[in-house]
Amino acid sequence: MNLWLTIEIGFKEIWAHKFRSLLTMLGIILGVSSLVAMSALVKGMENGMREALIAIGGLERVMVEAQPVPMEQKHLADQAVGVTMNDVYALNSSAPSVRLITPGMGLSRVTVARHGKTFNPFICLGTWRSALEMSQHVIAHGRMFNEIDEEQARNVCVIGTATRDALFGDPEETGREVIPLGEHITINGQVFTIIGMFQHYESEQSRKEREFMKTQPKQVKTGPARSRGWGGRGRGGGFVFWLKNATIYMPLNTMWIKFRSASGTNNVPDVRLSTLSFKIKDIEQMEPTLQQARNVLMNTHKGIEDFFFRTQEEWAQNITTSIRNARLSGGIIAAISLIVGGIGIMNIMFASITERIREIGLRKAIGATTFAIFVQILVESVVIAILGGLAGLLTSYGLVRILVLVSPTENSPQITLSAMGVAFIFSVAVGMLAGLLPAVKAAKLDPIEALRYE
Repeated sequence: MNLWLTIEIGFKEIWAHKFRSLLTMLGIILGVSSLVAMSALVKGMENGMREALIAIGGLERVMVEAQPVPMEQKHLADQAVGVTMNDVYALNSSAPSVRLITPGMGLSRVTVARHGKTFNPFICLGTWRSALEMSQHVIAHGRMFNEIDEEQARNVCVIGTATRDALFGDPEETGREVIPLGEHITINGQVFTIIGMFQHYESEQSRKEREFMKTQPKQVKTGPARSRGWGGRGRGGGFVFWLKNATIYMPLNTMWIKFRSASGTNNVPDVRLSTLSFKIKDIEQMEPTLQQARNVLMNTHKGIEDFFFRTQEEWAQNITTSIRNARLSGGIIAAISLIVGGIGIMNIMFASITERIREIGLRKAIGATTFAIFVQILVESVVIAILGGLAGLLTSYGLVRILVLVSPTENSPQITLSAMGVAFIFSVAVGMLAGLLPAVKAAKLDPIEALRYE
């Protein structure tokens, strides 16, 4: 038996019944293209989620947050001081596995104003210079505040692009980019000088979309101008990126003296920090490092556990779980499509055998073995599946291009070679399984009865 000759016969049989073969392949084509497209969509979701995770500091970032005093320590509640600068100094001196400690004092209900325009930034934080690395910020223009600004509690700030857009004009609307270095704004009535501006943060896909839109003719907008507000999230390619753009940083000492020192109760200044973040030196030593930090903080808090650690591991685990569930559900749906395609192949192969009973009987009469007949029918089935699989891969590219146009920019689908390989192998396997029963039926035909068949 010549395998290549058998494959050639399979191709000739398919070509002889082109329309019927195309309809048979359609199920495989749809199954393969849907499997690849589903995988591409899930890959895009994963890229968007992990991009956002990196944008807020990555897995090595840990946040120390205040919590109510545990029930068993309620009698000590009046001694609980919360998270303070004492914790910062203690971690810095007594926790060698901890690095890059960054305190922060924040304001709620912040209004930033300039020449009648107002904006409500999502984050207004007094912090240290180390916040740049902690939150993965990059200064695009100007500078970050320094030790002198901190010591003298200067009214200086670094703003994000969302703040700039609201107070000085959005470059996409005005046609020019304003770099507001040296300009004055008011933060809750206090005059501040802008000394720096962060770069604009957006997902990779959002950046590509924005650059593409620059090449398109501009549409004339009608109606009064208005603040972008929460709608500005779209431009950032996701809430995390918009949050980073809607940020204002100032020196920690400035925040303390100008805003927080008079915000306590009973004429006692509020010394609590809004945020305290640190990064661990070795991600593999997460648990020992957290235990080390906990021991230090329990000492500064006099044994009162009014704090807890928030890590990004839970977010990372949620990403993994979400992606696994999406792949499983999408894979099941695509697999059903391929199985339906396999049933179509099986049905058409049975019909083909019925048409060729006399041909099979003649081949057996002149010496063809049962195994040769079995292989011939099986090969024809596999050839149909291979052609359908290849056509499905080509179709999946067009389908993914459509998904790119209609899906959220931060979840832009991405085709992977592994998904294409799995889909193609699965289609071949379906074709082989679908051809088994017809091949067995053809191989068992009695040559005398087959020659008598009308």
